[in-house]
Amino acid sequence: MELGHDDPRLAAIRLRRELLDSGAHSDQSLARAVQLGWLARPRRGAYVDGPLWRSLSPDQQYALRCRAAFRQAHTGVILSHVSALPFHDAPVWGFDLDDVHLTRVDGRSGRREAGIRRHCGQLMSGDVVELHDVDVMSALRATLEASLVGSVEASLVVVNHFLHRGEYDLPTLAARYEASMDRWPSSLTTDLVLRLADARHESVGETRMAYFFFARSLPKPIPQFEVYDGSTLVARLDFALPELGVWMEFDGRVKYERFLRTGESPADAVVREKRREETVAELTGWRCLRVTWDDLADPPRLERRVRDLIASVSRSRRAAG
Repeated sequence: MELGHDDPRLAAIRLRRELLDSGAHSDQSLARAVQLGWLARPRRGAYVDGPLWRSLSPDQQYALRCRAAFRQAHTGVILSHVSALPFHDAPVWGFDLDDVHLTRVDGRSGRREAGIRRHCGQLMSGDVVELHDVDVMSALRATLEASLVGSVEASLVVVNHFLHRGEYDLPTLAARYEASMDRWPSSLTTDLVLRLADARHESVGETRMAYFFFARSLPKPIPQFEVYDGSTLVARLDFALPELGVWMEFDGRVKYERFLRTGESPADAVVREKRREETVAELTGWRCLRVTWDDLADPPRLERRVRDLIASVSRSRRAAG
């Protein structure tokens, strides 16, 4: 999926040498423009509109730094690893965004310098694509590369994003990994990511919840569990533990904004969600646990809540005979 032409990650970048050669600026006027906030420097020697830069999220600023580094490179390079992800409109949650990752095309060994990590690696057909005038690793290869530099949880977010979007399927991803990358350093993380990957997870929050259950040795829930009233589908639950009488929903703000109906406010969506929860409880007799970003940031506390809820439902069932 390509970015829209007005996406801020594709904002104009002007290099110092271009601005000096055009006569539009001198080094003194550039320094003054940065000081006054008219321009901003995503990297040394690269400039963007100042107000725009300050309005961007860290993820969006990272994409601009990646594009600037690509344009400044003096040898043939490809944006790779986590640095390729923004241009496939993929999440970079949980990754270290301090460095731009570039893979050399000349086969020479990689090295590290200020703000840049250069890699070398064998390329196969289809590994490199051009997006928005930038050479980047394909979604398939970038996914595997990202798992070499990120945590299992962050890498799983990327895999599930692409799987759910239909960018590739799991057998294809596994085949590409086994073709040459299974012997790369840190590939043990990739092995686990491939085992945990699941296309049914629809968001960063849902993937993080699924990983939470795995990491805390909790019962494995069923994602996107469908609840029917007769033959009518009334709800699709983020996660369900049918035998234990519990279901979980990830409550992210984006979730309510994304599914707003025509003429509906966020408050209306919250009320509608509450009614949906009541309907599910009436049909199933189960109890619901809602999980937020703050909950995911405190796994031990969230684990206690989950285990306490499961135990509470179990006690209620025993008391009811």
